Amino acid sequence: MTKHIAVMGSGEGTNFQAIAEYFKDKDVKITCLSDKLNAKILERAKNLGIENHYLPFEETAAYFGANSFDLIVLAGYMRILPDDVLELGRFINIHPSLLPAFKGKDAIQRAFLAGVKVSGVTVHWVTCELDGGKIIAQYPVLIDNLMHFDEFEQEIHKVEHILYPIVIDKLLKDEVFDFSDLVGGCGNCGDCGKCH
Repeated sequence: MTKHIAVMGSGEGTNFQAIAEYFKDKDVKITCLSDKLNAKILERAKNLGIENHYLPFEETAAYFGANSFDLIVLAGYMRILPDDVLELGRFINIHPSLLPAFKGKDAIQRAFLAGVKVSGVTVHWVTCELDGGKIIAQYPVLIDNLMHFDEFEQEIHKVEHILYPIVIDKLLKDEVFDFSDLVGGCGNCGDCGKCH
């Protein structure tokens, strides 16, 4: 049976693109939603032939009240959803740090400037507390002494693009994410920078 997910974003939509490419040949229907009329994520969806809609924030509750999804995926969505919206579905988010460290905006930069040796990526359930929901999956990214910020940021995004689609797939199948899924997902080819 076809699963139906909504992907919500406010910006570039690179995680959306990774999700769309992952599910291209799978029995999953994607609807792309953005609270920004001219968001790049909507353009990406249009170019990929994926249903997409501008959804003003104040209409979010009405939309999810009228439309049912197996999973609602936040990917760079820059708003905190209220309880009356969160009650209407299963919402997950991805955050570019190892929560609970570096919640909120500019997490990649703040982790780098703080001098931590390990940061990473977290997928978690969404609650009305910013980046406060129960953790579903995490993956670390090491910060080498000689690493430049741009390299670290790129590494975080690589992990996001591999981790998020696999976790979504597992949740749609009611399966538990395991690290072996991630290794299998990148084909041990070095694309995620973690295979060597």
